[in-house]
Amino acid sequence: MNAMKPSSFLVPAVRWDREGQRHVDLGAVLNLAWPMFLNSALQAVLNLTDTWFVSRISTEATAAVGAIFFLVMMCLFVVGGVGLGIQTLVAQAYGAGQRDQAARVTWAALWLSLATTPLCGLFAALSFPILHPFGLASGIETQALAFWGPRLWGGPFSVALWALTGFFNGISQPRITLLIMAITAIGNVFFNALCINVFGLGVAGAAYGTTLAQLLGVIVGLAIFLGPTFQRSFETRQHWRSKAKDFLKVIHMGVPTGLFPAVDVIGFALFQMMMSKLGAIDGAATQLVMMLTSIGYLPSIGIGMAGTTLVGQSIGAGDREWAMKLGNRTILIAMAYMGGLGLIFAWLGPAMLAGFIDPLDPNGPATLALASGLLWVAAGYQLFDAINLVCAFCLRGAGDVRVPTVWLLLASWLFFLPLTHALSFASGEGYVNFLPQYGWGALGGWIAALIYILLLAVMLFARWRSGAWKRISI
Repeated sequence: MNAMKPSSFLVPAVRWDREGQRHVDLGAVLNLAWPMFLNSALQAVLNLTDTWFVSRISTEATAAVGAIFFLVMMCLFVVGGVGLGIQTLVAQAYGAGQRDQAARVTWAALWLSLATTPLCGLFAALSFPILHPFGLASGIETQALAFWGPRLWGGPFSVALWALTGFFNGISQPRITLLIMAITAIGNVFFNALCINVFGLGVAGAAYGTTLAQLLGVIVGLAIFLGPTFQRSFETRQHWRSKAKDFLKVIHMGVPTGLFPAVDVIGFALFQMMMSKLGAIDGAATQLVMMLTSIGYLPSIGIGMAGTTLVGQSIGAGDREWAMKLGNRTILIAMAYMGGLGLIFAWLGPAMLAGFIDPLDPNGPATLALASGLLWVAAGYQLFDAINLVCAFCLRGAGDVRVPTVWLLLASWLFFLPLTHALSFASGEGYVNFLPQYGWGALGGWIAALIYILLLAVMLFARWRSGAWKRISI
């Protein structure tokens, strides 16, 4: 039998053969990944729920939420990295056998989530100065402003929920995360119906519904975190007095972790703003396609989160070569899933989207026709989006977030957004005049998105395969 380091027996997802050679245990990888996969799929259900309720209001309401969805998420990611970075810290602490440290950094993130309240309130108060320069049509802008405030005030609940689920994912307990998010999804349906249909709050009711559902998820997650099971294993009630070094570690890891998706979503926020500026039909069609394709990319985020845990635990156990093997396997799983789903979207997508069109809306048929055509372009980048997403999450598990964030910023601002503007708007329609303008409408925007996703996939895969992350210590 080949001699192995003691840490090799502690890394996750190992299968030993008779000759003493270790191999990736695909069953163990899938056993960790499928609850995270379903958990992220529940986020798609949350988006579908919100879109369905909003679509019952008007096409303008659908276009409004679509126009600002990614912009709202950008604000939440900017303040919420302290929650998003917890999975990496917990996974590495758990892999190293430091359970008390896993509990301490989680508590630090929970306290920091409360500290995000003033920033979330500031973003909420600045709704008009932030949105008005984008030149949305009056009806769309009014609906967008109504949604913005109540959704941003719920930001601290989003951050706390990310921290709690990051803890459970980091210790390979994704089924608990799945339970929390299932309860949150059910609550979202109830609170949307209550706020929109009973209280008559319109599009603002969708924001209030999401905020209340996430508060419910935080309450459930805290009850489990402080319950007897994790008190025995991690002493979660003893470590609530986080030390200064724990706060610093969470901030050091969390800020770049939050900036990475923030940079990505601000690009897509401006993308959707441009699509909505083209008109209600282009904006609503884009939102419908985004909503449907989220069935592909959100579950793939779950696969990527499994990669974060596997890579982080392997590094915590001192075996970076094993981290590379596990990361490669999760990338292949995501590619198989999203590549196949892209073909299904292209074929069956129009029938699926029809249920989200109000038959009495005069813009309904044109919106459905445009969305059906856009699905073919959106389906084309599913495979590359799988590489992009999972490489990013595997790099996160290794603590490698700064260089990828810089690359993402350059690709988004210097390539994706100018290309989208050039391909979408005709002369005199856009925000600037110094770019060429081809006037292809929403189709041009989605072609730009396809090229951008391909570029990101190449860049992040090259970073992962380079192994530069093996020299990082957090």
